[in-house]
Amino acid sequence: MASENVVTITDANFAAEVLASSVPVLVDFWAEWCMPCRMLAPTVDELAGEYDGRIKFGKLNVDQNREAAKQYGITGIPALLIFKNGQLARKIVGVKPKKDIKAELDGQL
Repeated sequence: MASENVVTITDANFAAEVLASSVPVLVDFWAEWCMPCRMLAPTVDELAGEYDGRIKFGKLNVDQNREAAKQYGITGIPALLIFKNGQLARKIVGVKPKKDIKAELDGQL
């Protein structure tokens, strides 16, 4: 599913992995059946390698973890949410070019 630089985020570990993180976190809200999510996955994996140590990357399956998806108003996937200091900083919905996602990430560093 994901590269070694991408952690699995669940409702159970969301607070510890995302909200308590000392670095910004990009959470990819996705589902198995979502073709655009599958299209975006390689880009997320590439970015996770490029930002290793500076930004944490995680994937949250919305079918298995409905609470976090509900809490952050996820109505369309893929959705990339960027958290900084425990707060939602940016929300990117849909498949976007890598350069656009990089610009959003660079803005959080």
